[in-house]
Amino acid sequence: MKTLEKNVAEKLLKIKAVKLQPNNPFVWASGWNSPIYCDNRKTLSYPAIRNYIKVELTRLIMEMYPEVEVIAGVATGAIAQGALVADALGLPFVYIRSSPKDHGLENLIEGDLRPKQKVVVIEDLISTGGSSLKAVEAIRNDGSEVLGMLAIFSYGFDVAEQKFKAAKVKLNTLCNYDAVLSEALATNYIDIEDVKTLQEWRKDPASWKVD
Repeated sequence: MKTLEKNVAEKLLKIKAVKLQPNNPFVWASGWNSPIYCDNRKTLSYPAIRNYIKVELTRLIMEMYPEVEVIAGVATGAIAQGALVADALGLPFVYIRSSPKDHGLENLIEGDLRPKQKVVVIEDLISTGGSSLKAVEAIRNDGSEVLGMLAIFSYGFDVAEQKFKAAKVKLNTLCNYDAVLSEALATNYIDIEDVKTLQEWRKDPASWKVD
């Protein structure tokens, strides 16, 4: 029987939401060279996969956080999926901007979030964890409680794990870097030498370069 991580990895690779190019790396906005690129927004264009992700996120929330009162999505990547999950649970939805609006009410949190409400945060992708934890900070500063965060995919960087631990935020993901590599190797998307390259990149992504 396939695991959840394997199922999601298979789906992300199938629709090219995750792309692997060990010999022709991408350049991230941070300036990092990367042999992998993940764009989970693409899942929204495939109804069956979009629904699968919604159902699995919803199931995990019901199992782990039955006391949840509000679902929060991190802008912009997790707004749509977060709203779908909130709808499935019949709960209020808010989303967290990366920075306050520069006009009007200058909101950082969009929607009605009341103090002391219990919130589960939905994120599409975890890299270093910085932007995700800023959203958590915004919710806490607003007087609400963050029960935990769920994301579709994580690169599994040590720095992210350390940041989440320091911030005392429980993180669960549907899929991860190791699951994607395993599925990509099993389906001949990459070969064993590519796996070595991809593993080396994750050890030190900021300074990694193609030999």
